[in-house]
Parts: sequence; structure tokens; C-alpha cells
Amino acid sequence: MSDRQGIFAGDDPFRIARDWLAEATKSEPRDPNAIALATVDAAGLPNVRMVLLKAIEDAAFVFYTNYDSVKAREITTGGKAAFVMHWKSLNRQIRVRGDVEKEDGPSADAYFATRSLKSRLGARASKQSQPLDARSTLMAAVAGQAARHGLNPPRPAYWGGFRIRPVEIEFWADGEFRLHDRFRWTRDASFEKWSISRLYP
Repeated sequence: MSDRQGIFAGDDPFRIARDWLAEATKSEPRDPNAIALATVDAAGLPNVRMVLLKAIEDAAFVFYTNYDSVKAREITTGGKAAFVMHWKSLNRQIRVRGDVEKEDGPSADAYFATRSLKSRLGARASKQSQPLDARSTLMAAVAGQAARHGLNPPRPAYWGGFRIRPVEIEFWADGEFRLHDRFRWTRDASFEKWSISRLYP
């Protein structure tokens, strides 16, 4: 598209997303990789929550969670998810919708190993999304994991990643008088060539 210039220029939406995230990392005070992740339950009722995006690959966006959590169960059932990243400091956002697959192999092991010891113990101890009678119960579970695994707790089978392979990505930047710039990249389920459209604000 002839007027897709500046921060919107390029033929690879994942590279644009990485560039925007890198820029936001310099200006956002906390968690520039935070995304609002949306899923849908079996009744069609949507859920949304904040999680941290951990990788923008050449063809996918990756985050990690407990596979027994509500979001993971909804993703596993429906096979699809959406998210938005918004950076107030840049007045920009990225919206993504697509199919989801698990990442529970070597990449998940490698990422888990980079987490702090307390985070790894917490991931092993937490029965995410399930009722908890008292915080002391959770802390006792963390202490039990520490006693059992010491300084190198392995990644549990119920914890790992999800890879969102988008069929739609929208890049949005604030404009004067609310005349924002919006470009939507779309492709079909074959995940081949992108089509790009400028949208009205």
C-alpha cells in the first residue's frame, strides 16, 4: 500500500511487531510485553486477562501458563485466541487473532529455566484458577516444592507455552483529531500470503 510508511513500513508484520515492542521497552515504565488475552468458554462467554508475551517468532506470538488454568482449558477446547498490546507512552497498539498450538517441548523447558527460582517453585505449587482456602496453604505448597526440588525445579508437565499463529494482525497509531492510522493484515487458514488494508479510524 503506497501510504504505508514510517512505523508501518515493511513486508513482515512480525518484524514490525518486534520493532514496536523494542521501542516500547525503552519508554514503558512496567511490562511493555503485557497483553490482554481473550478466550471464550464453552457457553460462548468471553474471558480476558493480562499475561506477558514472551516471544515474537517469525510466524507466531508465544506466552506461557499453567495448562490447567481457565485460559488454557478454553484455548485447548476452542483452539483460538485474541490479544491486544497497548502502549500509552507510544500511543500505539497491536491487535492479534488466530489459531493456537501448544509449546511444551525444548523451548518451554529453556524458558522455564530462565525464570527466577521463586517463580519456578510458584509455578509448580499453584493449582491455577482453582479455589484456595488460605494463602498459607499456597505458601506451604511452595515450601514443599522447595524441599523436594531444591535449587533446580524442573518444568512440570502441566506448565508450558502457547503459540498464537495469527490470521489477523492490526497495527494502530494515534493521530491528531482522532484521525488514527490503522492497518489490518489478514490471511486465511493456510497461513500464506498476507493482504493489507488501511482502515477508517
